[in-house]
Amino acid sequence: MSDGFLYESFRGVDWGVATADTIAAPPPPPPERGGHFRQWTDDIRQLVGVTPDAHRMVAGWPRLQPDGPGAWDRQALDRCDRALDSLLALGLKPGLTLFDRSLPPWLEASGGWLARDTAEHFAAFAAELGRRFGDRVTRWITSTDLAGPTLADHVAGMYTPGRGIGRAGLSTVHHILLANGLATQALRAAGASGRIGTTVTLVGGYPATDDPFDRLALERLESWTNRLFLDPMLLGEHMVTEDDVSPVEATGCVHPGDLEIIATTQDMLGLSWHTPFRVTAPENLPHVLPADKCLGTLNEVNRLLVGLGFAITPFDDVETTAYGWPLVPEALADAVADLHDLYGELLPPLSVIDNGMGDLDLVDETGHSDDARRRALLRARLSWLGRVIARGVPVCGYEYWSVLDNLEAKFRYTRLYAMAVPDHEPPPRPPMPSDWVRGGAFASPVPSGAAAGLTLVPTGPRTQSVGAP
Repeated sequence: MSDGFLYESFRGVDWGVATADTIAAPPPPPPERGGHFRQWTDDIRQLVGVTPDAHRMVAGWPRLQPDGPGAWDRQALDRCDRALDSLLALGLKPGLTLFDRSLPPWLEASGGWLARDTAEHFAAFAAELGRRFGDRVTRWITSTDLAGPTLADHVAGMYTPGRGIGRAGLSTVHHILLANGLATQALRAAGASGRIGTTVTLVGGYPATDDPFDRLALERLESWTNRLFLDPMLLGEHMVTEDDVSPVEATGCVHPGDLEIIATTQDMLGLSWHTPFRVTAPENLPHVLPADKCLGTLNEVNRLLVGLGFAITPFDDVETTAYGWPLVPEALADAVADLHDLYGELLPPLSVIDNGMGDLDLVDETGHSDDARRRALLRARLSWLGRVIARGVPVCGYEYWSVLDNLEAKFRYTRLYAMAVPDHEPPPRPPMPSDWVRGGAFASPVPSGAAAGLTLVPTGPRTQSVGAP
């Protein structure tokens, strides 16, 4: 039975589901109402009283242009045509993600997002898809995650093969933002009729203590995540640190007119939400880390984060998912509200995407999927979000994302950094950030002023050791 409060709170919100399935890949994934698609649809129907009617998938740039900018795979294009037509035949509204973490090999070989030309190639790719599919796609997402291929990959080197080069990699942030602006313009010029936007990974959390320096540390975390991408898009300027330096501009990658392109108006802004963080000032870290276990991987991350003026620490007495994500139902709503407080009317309509349960182990005592508990947790999350919508925050959509997507990244990294690996499992050791730390990536030579732009020095003494006591 649907919840009347949720139904009224989300009146006018578009509901959908999404997967990382690539429709250009053979064989095309059959869009059907079984399996997890049915589970997600039933969850929303029972809780809110509406049936999700949008289904977003990934176009598959490496499949569509495997050999060069002018070399299109005709069979892959045909598979996209059939997949979109099949969704329409089922009465579903197709959504399409243009870029999902992987570039075509020929672009990787020429520098990937470190190369400015990649933004131009992406715009040309978007223009062609807009011309071919613009009359059928109702929602365009230029990128599924701006931070993954930039901060996580080229700055931090968290993905295999570990390409992190520290502050010099911040040029990728500018290039992917430029690509988004150019692609948005190209889609509109091609006559695409659907809404166009991109996705940022929304980061939020709570101060570890009542110390005002922990609140300042949380603001620094949000600056190096949310503001790093949204200030250029919404304010037309790159994020500036407390030292009045722009770390991105210090790399020398910004050309005249770039920021005007990056600030191209978006029809919507996708917010990818996974887990909240508990944040502390570096000088407080030894006091808030748990003393009963040594969180080796977390400590390695914090050795770098303290240079930015913040550190992360586990939540106390909070239930977690199998990935170690804390179950804090109000955290998404709090993060969305904070974002609205920061940008106000400059925010385009928001669509919460990439947002599912995040737990493979949610089963009942019989070993079957625990539908009641899963829905109770989703109801709690939606109830908090509904209160934020009632305050006037413009939420136009909500997509229930597949927990089965991107399993390797979830298992290898999110459990480690969310700090809750089950006691019976030996924690996996990713090649990064250990090699990143030991390799001194943040000591890489950069243009003058970049070092000052990267370092946020907190007031008060900084601890020399962030390991658990």
